[in-house]
Amino acid sequence: MILSLVLSSFLTLVELNCENLFDCKHDSLKQDSEWTPASVRHWTPDRYWRKVNHIGQTILSCQEESVPDLVALVEVENDSCLFDLTRRSLLCHAGYQYLMTESPDERGIDVALLYQPMSFRPLCYETFRITPMEGMRPTRDILYVKGEILHGDTLHVFVVHAPSRYGGERQTRPFRQLVADRLAQAVDSIRCEAPEAQIIIVGDFNDEATSPALLFLANHDLHNVTADTRGSHGAEGTYYYQGEWGSIDHVLVSRPLVPFVEHSFVNDSPFLLEEDNKYGGVKPLRTYRGMRYQPGFSDHLPLVVQFRLPPILR
Repeated sequence: MILSLVLSSFLTLVELNCENLFDCKHDSLKQDSEWTPASVRHWTPDRYWRKVNHIGQTILSCQEESVPDLVALVEVENDSCLFDLTRRSLLCHAGYQYLMTESPDERGIDVALLYQPMSFRPLCYETFRITPMEGMRPTRDILYVKGEILHGDTLHVFVVHAPSRYGGERQTRPFRQLVADRLAQAVDSIRCEAPEAQIIIVGDFNDEATSPALLFLANHDLHNVTADTRGSHGAEGTYYYQGEWGSIDHVLVSRPLVPFVEHSFVNDSPFLLEEDNKYGGVKPLRTYRGMRYQPGFSDHLPLVVQFRLPPILR
């Protein structure tokens, strides 16, 4: 007689804006001079390695019994930073592999996806370039990864870092809409071949859930499963500005994935926070306050979503 065991499992996704994970070397093709030892920031190797290990510590704190399966990272400079993070930091024994973009962003920042090969096997990946409109600086590419999860299902993952609000929210709104339009086009292409495709769009959108760009994606049958996500130690969002919490980091999923969202939260572990002496409460313990260095972690808190996978018969 053959015994069948039903194995239930979960897939954990983390999104984190790293707050300028730059190495200490000047790239002549990028505007990264402020992230060198001789700059006003005095970005030394010691500070860099502390930052790398702090990002690793942050990721490890997002899941108690194991490590997250997928980690979408925003504001990472280059492959060297990702190599150091996955091979030479506190994450060195976690087994992560990674994929990342090489964007035309003037400062040289990109997005990346860390993945656990045992739970996510990439089948293909590509980057989508955003052609700037008039008055818009070159921005980050969108990273797209198609992969197979433990149960054999196909998962489509997009990692996004939309243009900032620098220059004014209303003035820069069309720039973020441009990114939303490109995402919608890519999603439509996938759905043409697989109407029930399981799609995740994750990243820093530099917009709240009620913004035009996010509402546009919602009307495209993409569900924001983290719009109201909070922390357990005082964080009411992932980002904090002048005494106000906001959520500009989001995870959107296609309709077939919605029933499998088990849990979502902002990881506001106490070590990631500091007291706000001006406005009260707590705020993210960041790496820089203006140009003044402090040995913090990031100005964003990690966003965590756990998906319940269908049972496997063994």
